[in-house]
Amino acid sequence: MNILLLTYQGDIAGSTNSIYYLATGLAAKGHTVVVGARQQSLLYQMLKQTRVIRVPMTFGGKFDVVNMRQIRDAVQKYQIQIINAQSSIDRYTAVFARWLYQLPVKVVHTRRQEPKSMGGMLQTLFYVKGTDKIVVISPQLKQTFIKKGYPEAHLQVIMNGIPPERFTNLQPNKTEALRQQFGLQPGEVVIGCVARRKKQEQLLQALALLNQPNITLLFAGIEPGSLNHIAQQLHLKNRLIYAGIVPADEIMNYYPLFTLCVLPSTMEGFGLTLTEAMGMGVPVIGTRSQGIIDVLDNEKNGLWFDDGNIEELAGKIQQILTDETTRNRLIENGKMAALSTFSINRTIDEYEHFFAALLQN
Repeated sequence: MNILLLTYQGDIAGSTNSIYYLATGLAAKGHTVVVGARQQSLLYQMLKQTRVIRVPMTFGGKFDVVNMRQIRDAVQKYQIQIINAQSSIDRYTAVFARWLYQLPVKVVHTRRQEPKSMGGMLQTLFYVKGTDKIVVISPQLKQTFIKKGYPEAHLQVIMNGIPPERFTNLQPNKTEALRQQFGLQPGEVVIGCVARRKKQEQLLQALALLNQPNITLLFAGIEPGSLNHIAQQLHLKNRLIYAGIVPADEIMNYYPLFTLCVLPSTMEGFGLTLTEAMGMGVPVIGTRSQGIIDVLDNEKNGLWFDDGNIEELAGKIQQILTDETTRNRLIENGKMAALSTFSINRTIDEYEHFFAALLQN
């Protein structure tokens, strides 16, 4: 198959990793995979020495005619059969390019989060009429789209995955260097949060409620000092460590520092960082929200808390820190889920079968 993946984003984010894994995985299976991305994006650089063909694109906006021509040229040059648009701008330009130039291709959108734009029924109609299918990355996300008016038959669930080698190609010397850099002592309790700005204040509020100053919070993915004003308001005595924006190829070295990992977000379509933590043997807590509850089987491989219920979050943290039976169960089952249920090999196989079936219609 000849496949064109499009994204105007492609910078430091879980979606960038997911697109990279999908593109390189399908290319490794012998398919011609072309990625249209901004030349200055992280994804464009990550794909430099792979089998994937890179095509620089502008993505200047939903009505970027230059980008539509770029899509047309890529389709014609590489005899593309399927366009898979991954982000908001390219979802528009992919559809417009097919309509404007009458391109003989299938168009698929991949959706990773709940739709937040205000296009309403008109936008829903555009997306449905303009695509052959829409991929959503979790069963809960599918239900969200159905509630917003998308036909169930138009939605295909393919969950994200992570390469098993992410859990083995580690650099213990870098982890130790990080331990020294942050001044972490042996046995120190460290709660990690790997995410962009996504309701991390709930974690601070839970720690204030627990009133255990010996617990250290380590944030990767947000700007240094961005939560200090909240910590001051809460009179929080816990130490806050900011790792800043951490590249994807470095983040796995952080998980061995964590006693547990918390993702207090309601924006996840999947929750890739939870899967990474689980595969590294770190017990996890996540918000009881779409995407996350498709990754976490409550009380089995992770714990849930209801968004805004700070007492519940504090209780879950305390449970992992004090209940050895629960902690060991979460670690064991988390590893199993990360290495099997959420393997990228499964994701790539499902995309391959899905694309092949689509071309037969």
